[in-house]
Amino acid sequence: MGDAQNDLNQAAQLPEGDVVAILLEQHARIRQLFGKVKEAGGEERQRTFDELRALLAVHETAEEMILRPVAADTAGKTEADARNEEEAEANKVLAELEKMDVDSPEFSRRMEDFEAAVLEHAEHEEQGEFPAVRAGCSEDQLRKMGRRLRSVERMAPTHPHPTAAGSTAAQWLTGPFASMVDRTRDALSKS
Repeated sequence: MGDAQNDLNQAAQLPEGDVVAILLEQHARIRQLFGKVKEAGGEERQRTFDELRALLAVHETAEEMILRPVAADTAGKTEADARNEEEAEANKVLAELEKMDVDSPEFSRRMEDFEAAVLEHAEHEEQGEFPAVRAGCSEDQLRKMGRRLRSVERMAPTHPHPTAAGSTAAQWLTGPFASMVDRTRDALSKS
């Protein structure tokens, strides 16, 4: 299984703005945040979990909208569908975790299982999808996908939405509205 530093090293070897480099950097951050959630407690644990939750929600939405359609062509529909199914399941669990007390034993147990599933999903992407996407696209296409990914991330939901997860079409239809609601909710919770 990869680790955060390995993801960062791989990303550093790719051209700046390359969609795979961006996603590898995010995988590294996700791995780091899982570790921080385990180490923290109280308000710090909640803040760290909220950061992880938002990153996962935005990351998975952007992958489903930008990466997955290309991966269906380059890695195959079976591979892309499997990753979408994993993301749909992860979204359901993330929604459940979001409602729990972060200091409860149940949260810790569920979080441990969730981390294992998310990291396995990332490994599948890194071993199956990313190499196929890089092999099937030009450097210019990969940078264009990176720009599109960043654009989608700016308007992606920051909370899990299980009814849209795992479906590129559903993300395009509901994502902007869900994002507006999420970002308003986030702003109000900070005031």
